[in-house]
Amino acid sequence: MYIDIHTHAFHPKIAHKAVDHLNNFYSLTCTGDGTIAHLLERERKAGLDKCVVLCAATAPAQVIPANNYAISLQREHPDQVIAFGTVHPGYEKWEAELERIKAAGIRGIKLHPDFQSFRLDDPRLLPIFEAAQKDFVFEIHIGDQTLPDKNPSCPYKLAAIMRQFPGIRVIAAHFGGYHMWAHALTALSGGRFENLWFDTSSTTPFATPVLAKKLFNSFPREHILFGTDWPLYDPAEELQRLQKLGRLSDGEMQDIMSNASALLAETHPQVKSHPDH
Repeated sequence: MYIDIHTHAFHPKIAHKAVDHLNNFYSLTCTGDGTIAHLLERERKAGLDKCVVLCAATAPAQVIPANNYAISLQREHPDQVIAFGTVHPGYEKWEAELERIKAAGIRGIKLHPDFQSFRLDDPRLLPIFEAAQKDFVFEIHIGDQTLPDKNPSCPYKLAAIMRQFPGIRVIAAHFGGYHMWAHALTALSGGRFENLWFDTSSTTPFATPVLAKKLFNSFPREHILFGTDWPLYDPAEELQRLQKLGRLSDGEMQDIMSNASALLAETHPQVKSHPDH
């Protein structure tokens, strides 16, 4: 099964505002309009079977609405969408919320410390990681264009979490560190963390062939997952750019596109098998 592990879709009423924010924040022009309909259209055209849609609450008060939207997306598009919900260390009733989204079929949690305004080493996250690690896969935004000590989500903070919770399953977004790939190689490479995966999102527009080679050679190939960060980038274009930049064979690309199945199958029954892939 071919899976795009890193996408975003927004409620139609706010999709245009969300895309405008992304354009301004990242100084780019998104390729998608931010709606689930456009996302699924582009995934089908690229030959992908499913996409993980990530929802993150920018404030504690947004935890319930964000998770309600994640639940609705997965229910309305069960054959194509795997939704990840969210938590926030400032939300006091996080234990009950974990139980609620688990009962609703959500088995993934997205954290974006930079947008959610907390640090990945916030001690309030520790009991959340402890409670959620058996039932959920975490997708965590890592990196930014700042020094590690000033960055809320640098690779070193993630490495500390992986050492403290060796059983937690984490997907490190953006090859382990958006614009911090040298630090990601230092802190996370070599397969030192058994339960750590890396997605390829928001990397190919910036990486050189030399850096791409280092990334592909330094992380376990079976732990590299295809991700687009849609609506920032288009799935078909990302597949082409990734293959060219990494000098990957068709077979290697197929492996990267399907690696997420092995990770998600334990917690997401809908990805266990597919007649074609």
